[in-house]
Amino acid sequence: MDTQGRGRAEHIDPADQWLLNPQTGEYELRLTPSAPQSPVPSPRNRQAASRAPQAPPAPERDREVPQRRHRTAPEEPPGRRGRRRVAKSSKTKKVLLLTGGTMAFVVLAAGVGGYLYVQHLNDNIKSVADDGAGTGGFSKDKAINILLIGTDKRTGAGNDGYGDTGSAGHADTTILLHVSKDRSNATALSIPRDLIVDVPDCPTTQEDGTTKTIPGSTGAHFNVSLGQSGRTPSCTMRTVTELTGIKPDNFMVADFNAVKTLTTAVQGVEVCLAKDINDKDSHLNLPAGKHEIQGEEALAFLRTRHSVGFGGDLSRIELQQQFLSALMRKLKSNDTLTSPSKMVNLAEAATEALTVDTKLDSIGKLKDLGLELGKLDTKNLTFTTVPVRDNPAEKVPVTVVLKDAEAAQVFDLISNDVSFTKVKQQQKKKKAAAVAARLQGTQSEPGEVRVRILNGGAADGSASHELLYLQNKAGVTKSENAGDAPAEVARTTLEYAPDQAEQARRLADILGLSGAAMKPGKSVTNSQGLPTMTLTLGKDFKGAGVKLDAASAEVPEGVQKATADKQQCAK
Repeated sequence: MDTQGRGRAEHIDPADQWLLNPQTGEYELRLTPSAPQSPVPSPRNRQAASRAPQAPPAPERDREVPQRRHRTAPEEPPGRRGRRRVAKSSKTKKVLLLTGGTMAFVVLAAGVGGYLYVQHLNDNIKSVADDGAGTGGFSKDKAINILLIGTDKRTGAGNDGYGDTGSAGHADTTILLHVSKDRSNATALSIPRDLIVDVPDCPTTQEDGTTKTIPGSTGAHFNVSLGQSGRTPSCTMRTVTELTGIKPDNFMVADFNAVKTLTTAVQGVEVCLAKDINDKDSHLNLPAGKHEIQGEEALAFLRTRHSVGFGGDLSRIELQQQFLSALMRKLKSNDTLTSPSKMVNLAEAATEALTVDTKLDSIGKLKDLGLELGKLDTKNLTFTTVPVRDNPAEKVPVTVVLKDAEAAQVFDLISNDVSFTKVKQQQKKKKAAAVAARLQGTQSEPGEVRVRILNGGAADGSASHELLYLQNKAGVTKSENAGDAPAEVARTTLEYAPDQAEQARRLADILGLSGAAMKPGKSVTNSQGLPTMTLTLGKDFKGAGVKLDAASAEVPEGVQKATADKQQCAK
């Protein structure tokens, strides 16, 4: 008879026979001295039963049904004498017995709870139609263009001190995020809110389901493409397409609360200030140095502009790019990704604070987008700004207009899925190759080299001493001292005309100049009216006849772009 059969035949609950030993963590068969039951265990607990003590069988006439309330404790098994017994109530025993079933229930409940939580997050998401302004949504096998819009609408508690009173909001901060097809790099293009643009006509879905076309505006501020005249994010999408030629796939809109809740969810974002800031307009009051900011303080940091750079919107854009870089580093850090509480808080904050287009209106769709963006290495994310200049039509510039040629080049790079990071690397390689080529080729004889020498920061008398060396030791007899340079320079340079390249290579070889120190330029004349090169001795000049270390010269960098993997301090 198996255990269950014995339980039914003798009115003994099997739960009272197999108990969890809290000291060993194993189930054991516990029998009272009067119990005549077989020591054969159930298959499930065979191993535990083999270690349990076996009570001697009692005569048939002495068999009694043990009373559960007055059951005699089993004898101490051999080898366990002296071990302290932990007393358990009958209720506790049943709880312990049911642990396995309870855990199974918990697993099931977790699955149901996970589903319900996803439904809860889906309910948090607010969506607005793109009214055909987008591509229909991002694709996993194509480059991705997401329009990120920060509005200054006064929504939420505690935001009365920001934005315009009673305003429907503007496109206060706008970034077109382009992620390459192979997900190896990305470009975040900031669009100034005060940029003068043409806002096109915008078909917009109304609350009753009808469509109303909102008339466009010529020569308007970019920020009126949202909120004003009933314009929705789809109007901002159309304006971006009109401006750049790039059609966004999706959009995301964040208000003041989004900044506060997202930064709080990750327990702060580290920013750096190069100076003390006390901005009464944005309410930011922080000393110079690094700070972990979140909530209200993070919003103040993003909105300050009078205390950084030139005090305008372009300076604030740089601040916002630095902040977003820091936020991305925090989101991708192990400290965030390995913290369940932070991830849950982040999911709550993001779904409550963001408004998306209807192609991103579920957790599943947002997850798919997140997985694509997660493939990106932050060191290959470049922040840049639409090239602009002050509006020439204004006596006191308030707005900006495009730098047509530069802006067109930037838009073409993004449209053609060309990485700014790769462009910079390619330009650097191309420049390095051109620099190296300056030293390659034939050289003139020393007596054919014609050069004038300027002192541009070297020790007094250096030009005279170098002249003597060149004429008497190096054979460069056609040289002369031209006095002091117009300004001091850090490095010694040699400027020459294209037809003087052979002379330049010979002089560079004599002086130990690198290709970077050789500056192709215009031809000048010496005191005799003859074409000549110009050698400017910089602060790195080590003395007459001493060769300059060509390897120490650095290739000048071009315009630097902010990358998300490096922290910069706001100035």
